[in-house]
Amino acid sequence: MNQQARQQRRPSGRPRAAAAAAALAIGVVLAGTVAPPAANAASNTAANTAARKDPVQQGLNALVHDDGLPAALASVRDRTGRTRGYTAGVGDLATGAKVPRDGQVRIGSNTKTFTAVVVLQLVGEQRIGLDEPVETYLPNVVRGEGIDGRRITVRQLLQHTSGLPDYEGSIDDATIRHRYFEPRDLLDIAFRQKADAAPGAKFGYSSTNYVLAGLIVQQVTGRPLAEEIDRRVIQPLGLRRTTFPAPGDRTVPEPHPRGYHRDPADGPLRDITELDPSAGGAAGQMISTTSELNRFFTALLAGRLLPPAQLAQMRTTVPIGDTGAGYGLGLISRPLSCGGVYWGHGGDIPGYETRGGATDDGRAAEITVTAVPTDAAATKHLEAVVDTALCH
Repeated sequence: MNQQARQQRRPSGRPRAAAAAAALAIGVVLAGTVAPPAANAASNTAANTAARKDPVQQGLNALVHDDGLPAALASVRDRTGRTRGYTAGVGDLATGAKVPRDGQVRIGSNTKTFTAVVVLQLVGEQRIGLDEPVETYLPNVVRGEGIDGRRITVRQLLQHTSGLPDYEGSIDDATIRHRYFEPRDLLDIAFRQKADAAPGAKFGYSSTNYVLAGLIVQQVTGRPLAEEIDRRVIQPLGLRRTTFPAPGDRTVPEPHPRGYHRDPADGPLRDITELDPSAGGAAGQMISTTSELNRFFTALLAGRLLPPAQLAQMRTTVPIGDTGAGYGLGLISRPLSCGGVYWGHGGDIPGYETRGGATDDGRAAEITVTAVPTDAAATKHLEAVVDTALCH
């Protein structure tokens, strides 16, 4: 559920690879289409040599072998639409099973962009006002010490400038794994804390904002957010492997790599694939694949999901500290080493972290690792591979 905007909150300390990861095989680059069998050993050797020289593959291999992450998956799309899939590591440390090509993973806070798209579609339909107070849609819900829904706008929710406290730090990993949370449960946890800042005063990443945004969608449409995301985004784009898990569903559909977690940060990796994702809710509950995330962000930037006015609002950013990144309305811009920016989000939930996005000229890249890095250096390495994929 967390992402770059809150990286400073994560524990530091280089993770130690599990014993089962010591013999991880070098990941194999997978083409977007099925290739015919190699004619001879020489062609196999040539293909393996090319894979080893591919900078994206090299980056994924380093995430596994140097940073101690169990596996990495990536999908990279160039400006012509050609797509390549990559894997590194192993998909199951207990069995040594391969990483499934374009396997399904929990996408954490990338869910926020889906939620923001639905809110902005409703803005375009004049059913929600961006600068209307939250109180208009959720009367008497947003209350606490320094917290008043009459002073917070929908725009401030989507841009994390509401000053609302985050509930995530108050829920431990064991609770996240086993407990089902209603959205109101998450708000109760958040509003026991005082406000972080006055509305509009500064950027402050808080998943509480998106839990409220999801409730606004439900209030305005009369349908659950999951149904609206499916009807308005998933079905129109043909995202057959992108889902918002139903209440009580703790599984990740097959095929998928197993997800792993360290708690404490220097502890051993343990399998946490099955968990209740409801603590993410509208802020981080969804499942997808790297290729379908590429399709989503590419379609979004191409104007296939929002009218021009709402897309322009979504792309209007405030600085995320001194990182060079900017936060729009559920959409983050990050600078590229080769010039320009890419637009995406990123997200994590115990077991998986995904980073990436798309450019205005049609390039796209998403990379997932199957454990949330506990070392800030590993996260920077992950971001560097995204940059390599978009600039190479």
